[in-house]
Amino acid sequence: MKTRTGFVYHSDYLKHETGDAHPEGSRRLVQLLEYLQNNERLKELEFIEPHNPSTKWINLIHSPEYIKSIEDACKNGVEMLDADTTISQDSYQVALLAVGGVLAGVDAVVKKQVRNAFCAVRPPGHHAERERAMGFCIFNNIAVASRYIQKKHGFQKVLIVDWDAHHGNGTQSAFYQDPSVYYFSIHQFPHYPGTGKEDETGEGEGTGFTLNMPMAAGSGDVEYLEAFQSILYPAAQKFSPDFILISAGFDGHKDDPLSNLNLTTAGYEKLTGIVLNLAQECCEGRLVSILEGGYHLKAFPESVDAHLSALMGNV
Repeated sequence: MKTRTGFVYHSDYLKHETGDAHPEGSRRLVQLLEYLQNNERLKELEFIEPHNPSTKWINLIHSPEYIKSIEDACKNGVEMLDADTTISQDSYQVALLAVGGVLAGVDAVVKKQVRNAFCAVRPPGHHAERERAMGFCIFNNIAVASRYIQKKHGFQKVLIVDWDAHHGNGTQSAFYQDPSVYYFSIHQFPHYPGTGKEDETGEGEGTGFTLNMPMAAGSGDVEYLEAFQSILYPAAQKFSPDFILISAGFDGHKDDPLSNLNLTTAGYEKLTGIVLNLAQECCEGRLVSILEGGYHLKAFPESVDAHLSALMGNV
């Protein structure tokens, strides 16, 4: 019986070392695991073991040359891929395992071993482009998962809901001309990385399958809930996805140091409930949520816990 929410995690995710001063540090997951253990949430979740994925799946989004360049950079002691994206000796293997964790979460949902899943992976992914690491991201976990859902499991239409405070430029770019993946992003604008304007709606056959909701600094629960209920929900119903993925960044929280948004922990719980309802209405509940940002070490684990509570059907 698929009665539980899946939880993807591996201690190797801590081996991607970015330094004490970097916002995207291993302490994020350390704090999260401690919080979920202390409030006994972990006992209510179904643990899912990540696996090392075949690079053939990553090749659906990133070029073989790019993948090899990351492997070589880690072997050769390179410390920075760009001004924001720090790596260490183990980062290539950890980035592979992040992808593998998300694919394992997808498999578990498809096989009905769990009703839905949250993937507590790092490094994050939605800024990574075909040939470029950026914004703390190496491989685009959610983009690879979208193609995996289609190619491995035969589902045709994937909806990506990206509520990270920053626009997922890499995810948008991967599917900008593709009508089979509907990309919805709600994000602070103007803000890093500078993409995600309202008039970016797709190209060619993909026109109309990218929906950007740029939000002004100071926007919070009221504005986000309105956008989800009045704009995302009808658009998603019309698209009628076979599978839903969430780029779950929690850096839009009012206490987060990397944005100027005003979302609350309760707000994330409500947003999750809306997307969960969509999944139940459109695609038999098939939903996998993938960690992106979230850098305040108290607000972040509290927000993830609220997100998990909603995925478990407690809203």
